[in-house]
Amino acid sequence: MQTILYARVSTADQTIEHQETQARQAGFKIDQVVADHGVSGLSTRLRDRTEGKRLFDMLRRGDTLVVRWVDRLGRNYRDVCDTIQEFLAKGVTVRTVINNMTFDGATTDPIQQAVRDALIAFMAATAQAQAEATKEAQKAGIEHARADTTVDNYRGRKPSYDREDVRLVQDMVSQGKGPSDIAKETNLTRQTIIRIRDRPAQAEAALVAWGL
Repeated sequence: MQTILYARVSTADQTIEHQETQARQAGFKIDQVVADHGVSGLSTRLRDRTEGKRLFDMLRRGDTLVVRWVDRLGRNYRDVCDTIQEFLAKGVTVRTVINNMTFDGATTDPIQQAVRDALIAFMAATAQAQAEATKEAQKAGIEHARADTTVDNYRGRKPSYDREDVRLVQDMVSQGKGPSDIAKETNLTRQTIIRIRDRPAQAEAALVAWGL
C-alpha cells in the first residue's frame, strides 16, 4: 500500500513544492508525488492530463490518494465526482489536506453512502463555483487596472500575497472558515485575508499592476 500526493498548478507563480510541504506539515506520510504543471482544472479532465492519467494505473486497492483539496483533481463538477467515485470503487481512499477529509468505499450502509456522496458532490460543486468566481474576479481586476490611469505611474504597495494565496484564501472562505482561522493556517494577516475576501477585484488588480 502506498500514499500518493497529487498536486496541480495552473500558473507559473504556483508551486508544487508548496502543496507537498503543506501535506507533510499536516502529518501525511507521502511515498510519491505526482504533479501536473500549467494545467487548468476547469477545462482539462484529470485523465486527460499528462500525469493525472497515470493515477488511474498507479493506484491500487488499499492505496491512499492525497490532495490539498478536491479542486486539485479538477474544478469541473461532473469530472471531480466521477473521478472520486471511480477511485473509491477501486478500493482507494481519498484524503484532503485542508480539513483532513477522508473518503473511502468501506461503508455498505446506504445512509452513510448517501451522506458521503452528497458531501463529495458539494465539494465538487464548490470547486467549480470558486473557479468561475475567480475567473470573473480576474477579469474585473484586469479591467480595473486598465481603467485606472494612475496604475502606470503609481502602483501602490506591492501585494503581500500572490495568486496561490488568493486561491487558498478563497478555497478556505468557501469552506466557511473565518479570517482568524485562515490566518493561523497561512502566513497572511487578517487584514490581507479580509481584503482578498471582500474585494477580490481590487486584489486581482493589485496583482495585475505588479505583474504578479
